[in-house]
Amino acid sequence: MTTLVSTTDTVTRDALAVLQPGFTGTSAPDWLLRRVGEGLASVGLFGRNIHSPEQLAALTARLRAERDDVLVAIDEEGGDVTRLEVRNGSSFPGNLALGAVDDVDLTRAVARDLGRRLADCGVNLNWAPSADVNSNPDNPVIGVRSFGADTALVARHTAAYVEGLQAAGVAACTKHFPGHGDTAVDSHHALPRIDVDLDTLHARELVPFRAAIAAGSKSVMSAHILLPALDPTRPATLSPQILTGLLRQELGYEGLIVTDGMEMDAIAGTYGIERGSVLAIAAGADAICVGGGLADEDTVLRLRDALVAAVRSGELPEERLADAAARVRALASWTQRVRGAAPEPGADMQEGTAPGAGAGIGLVAARRAVTVTGTAAPLREPAYVAAFTPVANIAVGDETPWGVAAELSRILPGTETGTYGAGSPSVAAEVLEAAGERRIVAVVRDVHRHAWMGEALDAVLAARPDTVVVEMGLPVAPPRGALHIATYGAARVCGAAAAEAITGTGS
Repeated sequence: MTTLVSTTDTVTRDALAVLQPGFTGTSAPDWLLRRVGEGLASVGLFGRNIHSPEQLAALTARLRAERDDVLVAIDEEGGDVTRLEVRNGSSFPGNLALGAVDDVDLTRAVARDLGRRLADCGVNLNWAPSADVNSNPDNPVIGVRSFGADTALVARHTAAYVEGLQAAGVAACTKHFPGHGDTAVDSHHALPRIDVDLDTLHARELVPFRAAIAAGSKSVMSAHILLPALDPTRPATLSPQILTGLLRQELGYEGLIVTDGMEMDAIAGTYGIERGSVLAIAAGADAICVGGGLADEDTVLRLRDALVAAVRSGELPEERLADAAARVRALASWTQRVRGAAPEPGADMQEGTAPGAGAGIGLVAARRAVTVTGTAAPLREPAYVAAFTPVANIAVGDETPWGVAAELSRILPGTETGTYGAGSPSVAAEVLEAAGERRIVAVVRDVHRHAWMGEALDAVLAARPDTVVVEMGLPVAPPRGALHIATYGAARVCGAAAAEAITGTGS
């Protein structure tokens, strides 16, 4: 791309500093390294960038060879949303499972162990945790990513998560301010609107963010949601009333404000990413996250040039851009100071919970979260697993495997599985035919939100009342089946814990 913008002047370097772009591939492309050398202060990682811990460590080391204090960010919530273990499923349960256990020491220890793994790979900023109070059970994008629907519970676990993550030397990014839990629309696809009054907002949505700020959260991520009680025209990410008036002035937050992905349709579909980025910085945001879908040099240069042009035209005060860039650099300096200062693994672990895929504190937490209803005898023979699979939301993605089939097959060799979706003409009949005489394990995810899933499950249970049901989403629907297992999330360790409960082999 041809550009008339200087790559050395202060405004241009500040414009680069506030961007958090993604890229494609498992090694840093030349264009990215060049822009880091010119002032780009942050890079965002996604599942497409990660093959193994060793490869990730080499990637981050290469970035730091260009700039030692570069912020390397990732969307690693654990649970359903994992980038570090995108191809196998997470070794840690997500927020809802931790909230179901309701042991803040456990939450803090899980976050600390997850932070250690990120730090070991050179990642120093995690776009987590979600502090959203999931007050709407039909929420299509938050759900199990929230600690729950109880405001006080969400607040205490958000604070514990922030403390644990940052004790490992990784900056937390509490999201999605001022709260994405009461939405029925996914902001990846459209602009959600939350029609609550200010009293409700302060008593519910803002409480966990106050707790996160008190716990020292180094960054906060804005939400692409419209709250007419605060700003009737602009979404939170672009609203001076919300980012500056509420978050900075009223709540007293001094850390980094990061936007959610600017390529999401809630922003890009209405404002475009260039205009949206200028408005976000002007509103009080300090860092522009972009790269979940747009991940190339052209995007970086377009955003840089849009910010520079806005400063030169007077639309964006130069001092505001300089302040945003300074906050980015301040966080980078913090990560440098704490690098290598985190305690060794094991300092806060219970016996038998040393870090390690499938055998660490994550599995312990997943086991503690499982709720079992019913008194059916454990499975001892190979079963048939029917996975009723909804369309994954974009935050979770469809790359990451979920369910109980793999672990159940390990415990009960010969177990087979089939996957069923809304497009199947006769799901129940197909399941019954495929299962034959074998016991059926029906695995669902948010069955209360999917009519086709509920109807198919009811039909299977009518024909085979001995069916085991595993709910790996929000356990809103009443328990049904001879045995009902609620896992409060679909991480790999949640599937392992469910398989142990089904077979009576858990420790």
